[in-house]
Amino acid sequence: MTTKKIAFLFPGQGSQTVGMGRSLAENFPVAADTFAEADEALGFPLSRIFLDGPEDELRLTENTQPAILTVSVAAWRVLGEKGIAPALAAGHSLGEWSAHVAAGTLSFADAVRSVKARGRSMQAAVPAGEGAMAAVLALAAEAVTEACAEAAAETGLVVSAANFNSPDQTVISGSKAAVEKAAELAKARGARKVVMLPVSAPFHCALMRPAQEDVAEVLHRLALRDPEFPVAANVSGTLVTRADAARQALIEQVTGTVNWVGCVQALLAAGTEVFVEVGPGKVLTGLLRQIDRSLQCVNVEDAASVEKAMAVLRE
Repeated sequence: MTTKKIAFLFPGQGSQTVGMGRSLAENFPVAADTFAEADEALGFPLSRIFLDGPEDELRLTENTQPAILTVSVAAWRVLGEKGIAPALAAGHSLGEWSAHVAAGTLSFADAVRSVKARGRSMQAAVPAGEGAMAAVLALAAEAVTEACAEAAAETGLVVSAANFNSPDQTVISGSKAAVEKAAELAKARGARKVVMLPVSAPFHCALMRPAQEDVAEVLHRLALRDPEFPVAANVSGTLVTRADAARQALIEQVTGTVNWVGCVQALLAAGTEVFVEVGPGKVLTGLLRQIDRSLQCVNVEDAASVEKAMAVLRE
């Protein structure tokens, strides 16, 4: 098995597809058990929704978030049975919860219940149609931040950077009119393209304050432990090693910017040699290539990718 230092990366909302996790459950009993554990914790057949649909039910934020967490934890457990353990981890937005389950900071049952509540609160924080998010491509993060500040001043509405995903991609979030204005200003500053995102709410901005308060209440009721390995915090891009810091990071990221570039840099500074994206999709693998094409990354989301990853990790 590899002696290289491994970091696990856990995906966030947007990586979901109907049928995700089916191959894992059919090939690895620990994955099927994980799905059953989620259903039991919620008292609700979550696995039926992400395995069989319908897609509009999976797209509901309160279902999407626990579904991605569950499939990610299942993939992590499959790797664990094969003797693959990370030295470090990070998760994108919702994925930070998955990373803390892997690190033993909180139990899977507590996490799946909490992120269902998190999704419900995030959905309820802003009436449908009032918020928006957009991806700004090929414009420096500083210029995007300036465009947001100018749009907020002009409109008197909320808009700010939600995700620093890569040097090439910054996502903005806020009130619809302010996001549209910031998109115009970003194009005027030289952005190659601005893409409005099909999201149900404006995540990671000040409009999520009511949801942040709900999440804080939920997290303060949970018993958290110190992570067994460092987990990069979205809001600071620094490594967390204590339960209280983990709790605070999970609270702050509801309204805070996801500094994904900072998280990857922190993992690299700590000696990461191989990245493994654990859970549905390849979004984080793609962002990693945008950050540094030389980085080695494999993804694990089904039986075929488990085998491929094992071949790489045995080298």
